[in-house]
Amino acid sequence: MIDRNAAVPIYHQIYLQLRDEILSGERPFGSALPTEQELSEKFDVSRITARRVLTELSQQNFVERKRRLGTRVIFESPAKPIEANIDRAVDSLLAFGRRTAVTVLEVATEMPTPTVASALKIGPAEAVRRAVRVRSMDRVPIGYIVSYVPAAYADAITATSLANTPILKVLEEAGHKAEQAEQTISAMEADPTISQALGIEPRAALLRISRTVSDARHKPFLLTFAHYRADKFTIRLDLQHPGIAAPQIVPQTT
Repeated sequence: MIDRNAAVPIYHQIYLQLRDEILSGERPFGSALPTEQELSEKFDVSRITARRVLTELSQQNFVERKRRLGTRVIFESPAKPIEANIDRAVDSLLAFGRRTAVTVLEVATEMPTPTVASALKIGPAEAVRRAVRVRSMDRVPIGYIVSYVPAAYADAITATSLANTPILKVLEEAGHKAEQAEQTISAMEADPTISQALGIEPRAALLRISRTVSDARHKPFLLTFAHYRADKFTIRLDLQHPGIAAPQIVPQTT
């Protein structure tokens, strides 16, 4: 989403959105970016604007552009994975869910983007269930969360089930238990959709958590992109010998 009334140039808004998707891992190393024509159609901008976006990403060494081969991500995060106990992490997430109120904005079945299909290891023609929620604490919205599950699990994901139970618990009760997960934490700026949902200024700072959850067979069954207000939310790590404990979710209330 772009804000045509914002002081930030449109091309730079698109650049920031794609850059944030690359930095967060939503667009991983080696993945293809939309073509100039696809960007032009998606954001309703000229081909010149789309070309400027891709050129700037290339100049900042996020992508590489090759004639006839398109544009691919060449950025690789220098951060190394930190291992944590999945059971403790899930417990922390469920506890956080019980402490907050959720408003379900949308639940829909749709075709996946290449990024979603790749993360869930499904084909481009396999549908997914998308759920959009806002989490609030003390009636203050603090998080905008978008989750995807394969369509095979769609029956469990409804507006009613998500309004009362965290999505991880809903899926566990449907027979899909989290055995491992990959999580990336990054910073980004709020686009118009998120800023409106959270009641914050456009381009305000957000903490973005991208999480892919898999079962015992290493099959991904949940992909979540959570966006939290930087002024209301922090993550604390309790470090202990010989390992590292799970992240503790600490929403701030002011």
